[in-house]
Amino acid sequence: MKTDLFKRVALRIDIPEHGLRKGDVATIVEHLPGKVREDGYALEVFNAVGETIAVITVPESAVEPPTADTIPSAAKKTISFFSMSIARMKSGLAESFRDLIAKLEGQKR
Repeated sequence: MKTDLFKRVALRIDIPEHGLRKGDVATIVEHLPGKVREDGYALEVFNAVGETIAVITVPESAVEPPTADTIPSAAKKTISFFSMSIARMKSGLAESFRDLIAKLEGQKR
């Protein structure tokens, strides 16, 4: 799967030494022909404001074209945080409603 230079790809693997996780998006900056092993790529990884956070080399099998459901790991963490926050809010609201109902029922008596 030779991919053109400057195309975006999604990582198929975690690269913990650079803080990168499966699904993170990078840009191909160089094709690296393999002499003994498979071909590879030099990738540049950017943060949300376009600053370079890593330049890495990976085998060709470590990348794939991004899809509409590709979510970078930082976004996954944010989604997870908001999901937990919403769950806590729902729990807190349920408790508040129970307290309010109890107060209203107490006033009826």
